[in-house]
Amino acid sequence: MEHHYYFLNEILRILGFGHFAEKYEHVVHSWFVIIIMLLAAFFMSRRITILPEKGQNILEFIVEKLENFMVDITGPEGRAFFPYIATVFLYILICNLLGLIPGFISPTANLNTTLSLAICTFVMTHIIGIKFHGIRYIKHFFGPVWPLAPLMFVIEIIGHLARVLSLSVRLFGNIFAKEEILGILFALWGLYLLPLPVLALGVLVSLIQAVVFMLLSIVYFAGAMEEAH
Repeated sequence: MEHHYYFLNEILRILGFGHFAEKYEHVVHSWFVIIIMLLAAFFMSRRITILPEKGQNILEFIVEKLENFMVDITGPEGRAFFPYIATVFLYILICNLLGLIPGFISPTANLNTTLSLAICTFVMTHIIGIKFHGIRYIKHFFGPVWPLAPLMFVIEIIGHLARVLSLSVRLFGNIFAKEEILGILFALWGLYLLPLPVLALGVLVSLIQAVVFMLLSIVYFAGAMEEAH
């Protein structure tokens, strides 16, 4: 079996967790991304001032643009769910980019990771629907024509489950393909710098896939917040 060298796996192997690291590489790298985000949040929050410096200005600009983007779609009520959207976006983006660094893999190149994220969005969507409409949220699944309600209910259930499949497979497929292509090119032509254009394309793909997942999640949230027709 082909053995890939990953820094985190080697560290865990030294600590006596080599079998776990090899079997659950995506989990180990997911934990690594979470640690990065927690440490970044801790150190950035300690340096927040009333008169922001350059780094704080950039961070506030990014957060403000993401929040305004969400509010434009969901309305002011959607601001309450912005922390989830921002966290998912940053997590996916860092996971996607991590695989571009030699010795690491993208956790999102594993279907288990993307499926977990899709299920989180799926559950959050219906929590939002119940929060805004209570028991009346069930009307979203029956459609406007009551004689067709049983049929529409089945169709809506299938449609909502298809969202999980769509979110998870799309993200997984694109990032997995990026990982495989880069791995092949570096193995064949790494000494000749030929993979560098593909590496730049990988950065773009990583960003686009994070934006797409975030955008679809926002759209699903907005649909759950709307009144049933």
